[in-house]
Amino acid sequence: MTTSAFNLPDRLDAKADPDLIADDERHFAAIAESLDQSIADLSDRLDAARKAPGGIGRRAMDRDEEVRRLTARLRALRRFGLDLCLGRMDTADGAAPVYVGRLGLTDGQGNRLLLDWRSPAAEPFFGATHANPMGLASRRRYRWIGGRVSDYWDEVFTTDGFAGHAAALDDQSAFIASLGTNRSARMRDVLGTIQADQDAIIRAGSGGALVVDGGPGTGKTVVALHRCAYLLYSDPRLGHRRGGVLFVGPHEPYLAYVADVLPSLGEEGVQSCTLRDLVVEGAGAAPEHDPEVARLKSSADLVRAIETAVRFYEEPPAKAMTVPTGDADIWLSGEDWAEAFQAPGPGTPHNEARDEVWEELLTILISKYDGDEPESLLRRSLVENRALRTAFNRAWPLLDAADLVSDLWSVPAYLRTCAPWLSPDDVRTLQRADPTAWTVADLPLLDAARQRLGDPEASRRRHRAEATLAAQRVRMSRVVDDLLDATAYDDGEGVWTMLRGDDMRNSLVDEAVLPAVITDRLAGPFAHIVVDEAQEMTDAEWQMLLLRCPSRSFTIVGDRAQARHGFTESWQQRLERIGLDRPRLASLSINYRTPEEVMAEAEPVIRAVLPEANVPTSIRSSGIPVVHGSTAELGSIVDAWLAAHAEGIACVIGDPGFTATPRVRSLTPELAKGLEFDLVVLVDPETFGEGIEGAVDRYVAMTRATQQLVILTSDGPA
Repeated sequence: MTTSAFNLPDRLDAKADPDLIADDERHFAAIAESLDQSIADLSDRLDAARKAPGGIGRRAMDRDEEVRRLTARLRALRRFGLDLCLGRMDTADGAAPVYVGRLGLTDGQGNRLLLDWRSPAAEPFFGATHANPMGLASRRRYRWIGGRVSDYWDEVFTTDGFAGHAAALDDQSAFIASLGTNRSARMRDVLGTIQADQDAIIRAGSGGALVVDGGPGTGKTVVALHRCAYLLYSDPRLGHRRGGVLFVGPHEPYLAYVADVLPSLGEEGVQSCTLRDLVVEGAGAAPEHDPEVARLKSSADLVRAIETAVRFYEEPPAKAMTVPTGDADIWLSGEDWAEAFQAPGPGTPHNEARDEVWEELLTILISKYDGDEPESLLRRSLVENRALRTAFNRAWPLLDAADLVSDLWSVPAYLRTCAPWLSPDDVRTLQRADPTAWTVADLPLLDAARQRLGDPEASRRRHRAEATLAAQRVRMSRVVDDLLDATAYDDGEGVWTMLRGDDMRNSLVDEAVLPAVITDRLAGPFAHIVVDEAQEMTDAEWQMLLLRCPSRSFTIVGDRAQARHGFTESWQQRLERIGLDRPRLASLSINYRTPEEVMAEAEPVIRAVLPEANVPTSIRSSGIPVVHGSTAELGSIVDAWLAAHAEGIACVIGDPGFTATPRVRSLTPELAKGLEFDLVVLVDPETFGEGIEGAVDRYVAMTRATQQLVILTSDGPA
């Protein structure tokens, strides 16, 4: 490289000593050369893969997977330059330094230049402590700005290892220093600052359910996102072909905030969503304002009642009927109907099972026929029999999920049949004038109904596809016949003879004529699901995720003290009740984000309603006291902060009339959850609500601040 990889400010001249950075400069030069070569090689391979014949079946899937893999790798390499490197480890045995990166990288001779951060060998870079150095003599972390090193820190783990490091040692680690930087609209890259307690959770196995419990600022979201990338790297059972990983966040502003994190780790295949995104009605669903309705619909039992609601439409007719044919009548008994209804395999969705029941019904009728009509003509006659069709459609109708659920809220007798444990008052409470006025509380039931019923259009699409392919076969057969009639060619290898067979003719049918089927990328199943802010989820909402993860492999991230509607039981009690056995618990107790000054005001707010709340300990101070003032000062406070800070982002919480700008957000306490800002201004926090909900909203809103908190009230400072 002609330009140094280091761009240290004047105040860090001592760190620019060649004795400290010469080895790094040489290594960065090798990384730069390897990156250029790798990008060129990958570009050539990707071009070749895209130009290769697509093929069909498994060959087409393999080709598409290779294109996807090469594209993702190329995008990751192009996204970064030398800042792929996070830092280096110097081992106690005096071996050559090991450089740790976001991705693994080797040179043309196979020499390792960067060790992937997710590999077991990289674990000491994150996990080493003075109590357990894990074989390290020292560790260096880099801070990158604009593709060059703007600062670095050496952490020494041996008593005799300080020689040569004095200029680089700092009274704050790379992690603590990073906490003081300005926030932005997107979560900043934090991979180089993962701490030992967080790394241990990131690298925990994927089996079963792992709960990550921690208060504000403990890095729960950091752990959740990095765990996604780590598990996909370390556990082949979670790969895209096995279902992949789903990340579930609390709301859209949160997903936008963390959108860059996984791509920065080289993972672009993780699906991210909110619970609303799992159901088509979620986008327009209103909050449920009736607390009693919300309570009743939060039950997993009511979600399970969807099974009874569907079974109501799968009862075979008890009444027999006569099916006339050309030369004989066929007696179709109640027992015959019952036998046909047993045809679908376990777990087959209702609408998709219709074809299986119909085919079994035709088979039974044909087996009972004792006339002379050929089977092909008999089948056609039965298929076209209007009375039989009418009876079948009445016995096993196509059902729509929205219609099914809306019937529960508009037909009391139907709801009583499906949920007999509900009291008459409960049934009346759940009825409403507009049964399709969906609320958030309806989403788990709509989701369960859609999963149980399947797509009502699937059968029609399948029949249309079969008809299209049949027409294609007829046309192709005619073309081949005309060709064979007009030609007496013999190629000597039997190809001309093979054209007379059905297998060869069928292989010539172009399946590209079939319309593309749009699949639901969030339908699952997923191999692993990561849930952030999980303390807010109801038992009914958990059923939405359990349906999508048969393996029961979960990472569950949350804080019981931040549950707006209370969380009095333990994580184990809650999760075992909804169907997750023997969950493991990992706790985070250090608040890396929120300054001591802010936590000193926030802690009494939550302890007033939850004395046993898991309030984390802050490890840093901003030196800026919490400011109390009048709501009339809001505009001047925000303007003064913007004038004094060229970078960073602020948030006004609690004033819906405040107009947001690119650097000053305006949010409700609920939508601020999971986010962080340099400045947080609370407007009339006592109006956020009463009891646990109000206290939690105030606590959450206060702890979003990473530098300064301002509390404004209509009456002025308390």
